[in-house]
Formats: sequence, C-alpha cells, structure tokens
Amino acid sequence: MDVVITYVNGLDPVWQKEYSEYTNTPILEKRFRDWGTLKYLFRGIAKNMPFIRKVHLVVSGESQVPEWVNRDEVDVVLHKDIIPKEYLPTFNCNPIEMHLHRIKDLDEEYLYFNDDMFPMRECKPTDFFRDGKGVIRVSYHLFALDMFKQICRNSTRVARAAAGRCNWLPFMRPQHICSPMLKSVCEEVYQKVEPEIRGSITITRTGDNLNQYLFLDYMYLKGRIINERISKKHFSVGVASVSKLKKFVTKPTHKMACINDVQLSEERYEELRKVLLDSFEELLPEKSKFEIVSS
Repeated sequence: MDVVITYVNGLDPVWQKEYSEYTNTPILEKRFRDWGTLKYLFRGIAKNMPFIRKVHLVVSGESQVPEWVNRDEVDVVLHKDIIPKEYLPTFNCNPIEMHLHRIKDLDEEYLYFNDDMFPMRECKPTDFFRDGKGVIRVSYHLFALDMFKQICRNSTRVARAAAGRCNWLPFMRPQHICSPMLKSVCEEVYQKVEPEIRGSITITRTGDNLNQYLFLDYMYLKGRIINERISKKHFSVGVASVSKLKKFVTKPTHKMACINDVQLSEERYEELRKVLLDSFEELLPEKSKFEIVSS
C-alpha cells in the first residue's frame, strides 16, 4: 500500500510568478496558503502507518519541494511526470487527481491524501483496504448548489456512464478523508472515458471539471468499495479557539484528522499557525525517515 500526497505552497515565489503569468485571477489564500504542517503528515505516516510501502509527493515543480524532504525515502513526482504537457501548467487539483494513477512504481492499493489530512493515532491496513476493496463511507446527495458539488455531480454522471448505468440526479460524496484508490480500476476508468476526462480539464477550477470521486464512484458501482466510515474527525480553523485547536491535535480521539483552512486575517492566521505547529510538535516530536537529518 502506497500513499500519494498532493501539495502546493502558495508562498513559493516561483509558483506565484507562474500563477500570475497563466491566470488573471487573484491567488485564493485559503486554498494555497502554507501552514507548515506537511512534515507532521509525514511523521504521522511513519508513526501510525508503518505498513506503507512508499510515499509519493506530487508537486508542480522543484521549487515546491520542502528543503527538509529526504528524497531517498520520498518519491517526488512533478506534474510533468504524469499529466500530458498540453494541460500544463495547472493550478487546479482536479486534473492532477485525474492522473495520479500514472505515477511510476505506484502500488495497486494507494491512499490519496490532501495535505490537510493527518494520521493521528495507530492505523491498520484493514482500516483502508480489505479483500481488494477500498474502505470509505459514501453517500448520495441531491442538491448541487455550489461549484464543488456540481463537479461531484459531473463525476457521478461520467462514472455511471463508464459503468454502463443510466444517468440520475443524485451525486456521490465520500467522507472527506484520504481516499482508498485501486490503480487498475483508475486505469480502466480513464481508458473508458478519456475524452470526457480530457474535455473537462481547465487551468483553474470550474464547474465543468471532474474530480477524484469519478474513480471512487465507479469503484462503488463495481462493488469495490466497502461502505464503512474511516475513523476521522474534521476541524475548521475558522471556528477554532486556541484551546480547542491545541486539544484537538495533542489529544486526538480518532485515527485520522482533517484540518481545513478558511479565510482568516493575517494576524489570526499567524496566531493559529503557531498554535497548530506547537501542538503537532508536541504530538509528533520525533523526526521521521522522510526528513533529512539537518532539518
């Protein structure tokens, strides 16, 4: 079992310059702001998921790779390694998700992490995969009232077409945590609906995109999903008091956590960032094999 992590550091001046050159939109801080917590995701994997075979870090370019990353232990994957060149550069996570299965030497079973997801307590392989099936809670919803939900609806529509099912209005939403993916199934879906996937790709996010739920929905329709909730708790820094944030991190009650960013003032961001980093350092003080010794 492998882990794939997608990461963007919106403070990187090289990335900012490229973003400005290729788009005419302001940088969305809450989507691209760097909280400095990536190393604790790696430490959580090392401590709580020792069964992981390999970790792949997917970034747009070399300037995005944190200086502490130990490349002897982390497979750094650049967008150009997996995404057709005609769709680069991209500042949209959805085209990236469509091509993760093309990572070289990727295991058949892999977990796709966003960089705001963290293993907080000891996990077992069976928490994520059993008998060749992914484990995750999925549910269907009716109303698509924002762009993200419209993208989810698009993904359900295309997944149903790939599976030979008629279209219907409800769309699938898995729980927001690391996604258990099967490489061979992703390859199968891509081959079946490649024109639809390629036609959905845009440089920034739009309501015409497809996302990773295309693959999970197809897996579910083909009986390759066990519909069980992964032990996980969600936390939004937008409603966080300092004491609640510290307790959430230092005294975890669930195996996995997702800590979501929101629009914050610069002063509030700096305050909560320090609390978050101090709390993670208390929970996971030991450097992992994924960090170089001098970091």
